[in-house]
Amino acid sequence: MCPDELNVIQYLGNLAIGKTALWCYFIWYLVTVGYYFDPDISIWLNSVGVSLIVGIGLNLSVARGKGVTRDSWQTFRLVIPPRLSQLWMSAGTCVAFIALVYLVKLKRRLKGPK
Repeated sequence: MCPDELNVIQYLGNLAIGKTALWCYFIWYLVTVGYYFDPDISIWLNSVGVSLIVGIGLNLSVARGKGVTRDSWQTFRLVIPPRLSQLWMSAGTCVAFIALVYLVKLKRRLKGPK
């Protein structure tokens, strides 16, 4: 193995649960971009503005009372893609990543300390 591969394996072996979740968010984002990518810069700039407006509106719409607490299910459903194939691809790649992290950690545990 080359040193870069060792660094990646070492990184995955030390990856905390919280960072694994953040990687899953990133993977989910990449899959979504893969489905809907368009290289036109004006679309991307417009999308940033629309995302801010819609994101704030959606978060306000799932807020309870004075906007301090949120209904967890209502917030969660905002990230579900409209197509079942996209949902399976996003979830599948996240599960594959989590399995990879688990296998690296399991291998390290079975090898024991050096």
